[in-house]
Amino acid sequence: MTIAQVIAGRGEVWSCSADDNVSDAITMLAQHRIGALPVRDGETGVAGIFSERDMMRCLHKHGEAALHMKVRDMMTAPVITITSSTTVLEALALMTQRRFRHLPVVDNGTMVAFVSIGDLVKHRIDKMLWIACTAAGDHRNRPRIAYCRCDGDVIAIARPVGLHAGPHDL
Repeated sequence: MTIAQVIAGRGEVWSCSADDNVSDAITMLAQHRIGALPVRDGETGVAGIFSERDMMRCLHKHGEAALHMKVRDMMTAPVITITSSTTVLEALALMTQRRFRHLPVVDNGTMVAFVSIGDLVKHRIDKMLWIACTAAGDHRNRPRIAYCRCDGDVIAIARPVGLHAGPHDL
Protein backbone atom coordinates (compact mmCIF):
# COMPACT_ATOMS: atom_id res chain seq x y z
CA MET A 1 0.00 0.00 0.00
CA THR A 2 1.62 3.25 -1.15
CA ILE A 3 1.06 6.94 -0.54
CA ALA A 4 -0.25 7.15 -4.12
CA GLN A 5 -3.28 5.12 -2.99
CA VAL A 6 -3.89 7.45 -0.04
CA ILE A 7 -3.73 10.65 -2.11
CA ALA A 8 -5.61 9.40 -5.19
CA GLY A 9 -8.42 11.75 -6.09
CA ARG A 10 -7.42 14.50 -3.70
CA GLY A 11 -7.90 18.09 -4.69
CA GLU A 12 -5.93 21.22 -4.03
CA VAL A 13 -3.12 21.33 -1.46
CA TRP A 14 -3.54 24.39 0.73
CA SER A 15 -0.19 26.05 1.30
CA CYS A 16 1.42 29.36 2.13
CA SER A 17 4.51 31.25 1.08
CA ALA A 18 7.56 31.92 3.24
CA ASP A 19 6.87 35.63 2.62
CA ASP A 20 3.31 35.47 4.05
CA ASN A 21 2.61 37.02 7.43
CA VAL A 22 2.13 34.57 10.29
CA SER A 23 -1.36 36.04 10.82
CA ASP A 24 -2.32 35.06 7.24
CA ALA A 25 -1.07 31.51 7.77
CA ILE A 26 -3.02 31.28 11.04
CA THR A 27 -6.16 32.46 9.21
CA MET A 28 -5.69 29.75 6.59
CA LEU A 29 -5.23 27.06 9.28
CA ALA A 30 -8.43 28.18 11.00
CA GLN A 31 -10.50 28.57 7.81
CA HIS A 32 -9.64 25.10 6.55
CA ARG A 33 -9.61 23.46 10.02
CA ILE A 34 -6.16 21.98 9.45
CA GLY A 35 -3.10 21.64 11.67
CA ALA A 36 -0.28 22.52 9.29
CA LEU A 37 0.57 24.09 5.95
CA PRO A 38 3.41 23.27 3.60
CA VAL A 39 5.42 26.41 2.88
CA ARG A 40 6.04 26.79 -0.85
CA ASP A 41 9.50 27.27 -2.28
CA GLY A 42 8.66 28.88 -5.60
CA GLU A 43 5.82 27.33 -7.54
CA THR A 44 6.57 23.65 -7.00
CA GLY A 45 8.98 22.99 -4.13
CA VAL A 46 8.62 22.93 -0.34
CA ALA A 47 10.69 25.24 1.88
CA GLY A 48 9.23 24.15 5.20
CA ILE A 49 6.10 23.45 7.22
CA PHE A 50 4.13 25.92 9.33
CA SER A 51 2.14 24.11 12.03
CA GLU A 52 0.02 24.87 15.07
CA ARG A 53 3.06 24.01 17.17
CA ASP A 54 5.17 26.57 15.30
CA MET A 55 2.43 29.12 15.89
CA MET A 56 2.30 28.45 19.64
CA ARG A 57 6.10 28.66 20.01
CA CYS A 58 6.07 31.89 18.00
CA LEU A 59 3.30 33.49 20.07
CA HIS A 60 4.94 32.40 23.32
CA LYS A 61 8.32 33.81 22.32
CA HIS A 62 7.24 37.03 20.57
CA GLY A 63 3.74 37.77 21.85
CA GLU A 64 1.43 39.79 19.60
CA ALA A 65 4.39 40.89 17.45
CA ALA A 66 4.52 37.32 16.11
CA LEU A 67 1.39 37.97 14.05
CA HIS A 68 3.31 40.49 11.93
CA MET A 69 6.36 38.29 11.37
CA LYS A 70 7.00 36.29 8.21
CA VAL A 71 6.26 32.56 8.02
CA ARG A 72 9.92 31.94 7.04
CA ASP A 73 10.95 33.12 10.53
CA MET A 74 8.71 30.58 12.29
CA MET A 75 8.38 27.56 10.00
CA THR A 76 10.01 24.21 10.58
CA ALA A 77 12.85 23.75 8.09
CA PRO A 78 14.49 21.96 6.47
CA VAL A 79 11.57 19.72 5.63
CA ILE A 80 11.62 15.97 5.17
CA THR A 81 9.55 14.75 2.23
CA ILE A 82 8.31 11.46 0.84
CA THR A 83 7.27 10.37 -2.65
CA SER A 84 4.02 8.86 -3.84
CA SER A 85 5.82 5.50 -4.12
CA THR A 86 6.68 5.50 -0.40
CA THR A 87 4.71 2.83 1.47
CA VAL A 88 2.21 3.87 4.11
CA LEU A 89 4.16 1.87 6.71
CA GLU A 90 7.43 3.62 5.77
CA ALA A 91 5.74 7.01 6.12
CA LEU A 92 4.19 6.07 9.47
CA ALA A 93 7.55 4.81 10.75
CA LEU A 94 9.26 8.03 9.65
CA MET A 95 6.62 10.16 11.35
CA THR A 96 6.86 8.13 14.54
CA GLN A 97 10.66 8.11 14.66
CA ARG A 98 11.01 11.83 13.87
CA ARG A 99 7.98 12.83 15.99
CA PHE A 100 6.10 14.89 13.43
CA ARG A 101 2.58 14.67 12.09
CA HIS A 102 2.76 15.97 8.51
CA LEU A 103 4.73 15.09 5.40
CA PRO A 104 4.82 16.77 2.00
CA VAL A 105 4.65 14.34 -0.91
CA VAL A 106 7.11 15.42 -3.61
CA ASP A 107 7.48 13.72 -7.00
CA ASN A 108 10.12 14.93 -9.45
CA GLY A 109 10.69 18.13 -7.47
CA THR A 110 7.00 19.08 -7.34
CA MET A 111 4.80 18.88 -4.25
CA VAL A 112 1.78 16.76 -5.20
CA ALA A 113 0.16 16.29 -1.78
CA PHE A 114 0.48 16.84 1.96
CA VAL A 115 -0.42 13.95 4.29
CA SER A 116 -1.01 13.79 8.01
CA ILE A 117 -0.52 10.88 10.35
CA GLY A 118 -4.32 10.86 10.72
CA ASP A 119 -4.72 10.36 6.95
CA LEU A 120 -2.38 7.38 7.05
CA VAL A 121 -3.90 5.77 10.14
CA LYS A 122 -7.42 6.13 8.69
CA HIS A 123 -6.30 4.54 5.42
CA ARG A 124 -4.70 1.61 7.29
CA ILE A 125 -7.82 1.04 9.42
CA ASP A 126 -10.11 1.19 6.37
CA LYS A 127 -7.89 -1.34 4.59
CA MET A 128 -7.82 -3.68 7.61
CA LEU A 129 -11.62 -3.55 7.91
CA TRP A 130 -11.96 -4.23 4.17
CA ILE A 131 -9.77 -7.32 4.56
CA ALA A 132 -11.63 -8.45 7.70
CA CYS A 133 -15.02 -8.19 5.99
CA THR A 134 -13.74 -10.03 2.93
CA ALA A 135 -12.36 -12.82 5.12
CA ALA A 136 -15.71 -13.02 6.91
CA GLY A 137 -17.47 -13.54 3.58
CA ASP A 138 -19.32 -10.20 3.56
CA HIS A 139 -18.67 -9.36 -0.09
CA ARG A 140 -21.62 -7.01 -0.65
CA ASN A 141 -21.65 -4.80 2.43
CA ARG A 142 -18.06 -4.08 3.26
CA PRO A 143 -18.27 -1.12 5.61
CA ARG A 144 -16.69 2.25 5.64
CA ILE A 145 -16.00 3.11 9.23
CA ALA A 146 -18.99 4.47 11.10
CA TYR A 147 -17.35 3.48 14.35
CA CYS A 148 -14.93 0.84 15.47
CA ARG A 149 -14.57 -0.39 19.05
CA CYS A 150 -11.85 -2.75 20.15
CA ASP A 151 -12.37 -4.89 23.25
CA GLY A 152 -9.30 -7.05 23.53
CA ASP A 153 -9.24 -9.06 20.32
CA VAL A 154 -12.83 -8.30 19.30
CA ILE A 155 -13.59 -5.52 16.85
CA ALA A 156 -17.17 -4.26 16.58
CA ILE A 157 -18.04 -2.48 13.34
CA ALA A 158 -21.20 -0.50 12.81
CA ARG A 159 -22.46 0.51 9.38
CA PRO A 160 -25.29 3.00 8.92
CA VAL A 161 -28.37 1.46 7.29
CA GLY A 162 -28.21 1.66 3.52
CA LEU A 163 -24.47 2.33 3.31
CA HIS A 164 -22.84 0.07 0.76
CA ALA A 165 -19.17 0.63 0.09
CA GLY A 166 -16.97 -0.69 -2.65
CA PRO A 167 -13.23 -0.70 -3.22
CA HIS A 168 -13.45 2.76 -4.79
CA ASP A 169 -14.48 4.14 -1.37
CA LEU A 170 -11.25 3.15 0.33
